[in-house]
Amino acid sequence: MNTEAKIIISFLFNRSGKNQLTESEIYLPLSIELGWFSTKEAHKFVNNALKQKLLIKKEDLLIPSFDIGKISIPIGFYPSKKIFAEEKNEIMHNKTNVIDTIVYHIIEKKNQDRKEIIEKITHIALEKNILPEVAALLIGKKYHIDIKDSFELIENKILRENEEE
Repeated sequence: MNTEAKIIISFLFNRSGKNQLTESEIYLPLSIELGWFSTKEAHKFVNNALKQKLLIKKEDLLIPSFDIGKISIPIGFYPSKKIFAEEKNEIMHNKTNVIDTIVYHIIEKKNQDRKEIIEKITHIALEKNILPEVAALLIGKKYHIDIKDSFELIENKILRENEEE
C-alpha cells in the first residue's frame, strides 16, 4: 500500500536523482521549493518519517527504508494535510490507550468499577491541573500497578505539546 508519506519520500528522492539525502535536502524542497508544507510542518514530516522508519538515518544522510521504484506517484501529485491529521489520531489513540491500559490493570488487580476509576482520574487531573494521563499514572501508582510502560508515551505526548506551543 502506498501511503502518502511514501509517495512524498519517493517523489523527493526521484526528483533529486539521489538514493540518500540530507535532512535539509528533504525539508527545504517540501517547504520552500514546492511550497507543500510550512518549514515547521516539513521538519515534522521528516521527524515522523524517521519515527515510522520510512527513512533511516546513517550518519548525516537519510535513506528510504523501502523501494522507491515500486511507489507510483500520481500525475500532478500534491499532498494533503492528512499526514498531520493521522499523527494527531495516533496521539489521541495513544492517549486513550495509556489511560485505558492503566484503568484495565486497576480493574483487573483491585476489582474496582471502571466508572469510579475514571472519575478519580478526572478529579485528580482537575484538582492538580495536570494531564489526565499523568493523573492515571498517579492512580495506577496508588494501586501498585506496573506503569513503567506508560512513561514513554506520556513523556512523548508532553514533549509534542510543548513543541507545538
